[in-house]
Amino acid sequence: MTQDRLAGLRVLVTGGAGGIGAACVRAFAEQGAAVTVADVDGDAARKAADDAGGTAWTVDLTDTAALEDLQLDTDVLVNNAGIQRVAPIDEFDPAAFRLIHRLMVEAPFLLIRAALPGMYARGFGRIINISSVHGLRASANKSAYVSAKHALEGLSKVCALEGAAHGVTSNCISPAYVRTPLVEGQIADQARLHGIPEEEVLARIMLAEQAVKRLVEPEEVAALAVWLAGPDAGMATGASYPLDGGWSSR
Repeated sequence: MTQDRLAGLRVLVTGGAGGIGAACVRAFAEQGAAVTVADVDGDAARKAADDAGGTAWTVDLTDTAALEDLQLDTDVLVNNAGIQRVAPIDEFDPAAFRLIHRLMVEAPFLLIRAALPGMYARGFGRIINISSVHGLRASANKSAYVSAKHALEGLSKVCALEGAAHGVTSNCISPAYVRTPLVEGQIADQARLHGIPEEEVLARIMLAEQAVKRLVEPEEVAALAVWLAGPDAGMATGASYPLDGGWSSR
């Protein structure tokens, strides 16, 4: 991919200090974009921003009341921040359910709402929502995460319809399990829930539905995000792009 193809664009990546977000920060910076790294971990955000020649924004996106009057001046918004909790519905902590929805549905809505006026005024904008195969399919023990990702997919489609006349596109990227600390942290929970050894979780649970039997790499997600932000993706809107090794083909 040609270097500096995104020169002049301002990109905001939430959850940008680690995992998929950090890969997106690096990929956008390599293409010449000015990147803002938003993360609740201020030290990690500053480190990632320094490495990318960008700016850090320490923010707790679960404090959604603080986002209601926000104004964002960015050309590209990557909604990536997320968390996971694994438990059956009848044992799921209601507070954890609400927390996941605040971070993964309400916060993206408020950030999009804050960014759209500037995008509309410029006649250009890119909303890129990091969803999941669980925005397209369901798995047991993930009621909060699955419902939040399904909601994000719907929000993205509405944004695509409303933004089209203003030069704004909105899409979801929907990967299967990605090689990140978020996924690695689920292995013990999945082993406990399914009564299997931790070393069997990857093959028997996480990769069971995929035709391609490996984890997604964060850089693969980032490469697609860079394309969606670029000049060749103006007709790509209202879509969900699976990176799931064939899982959603079932």
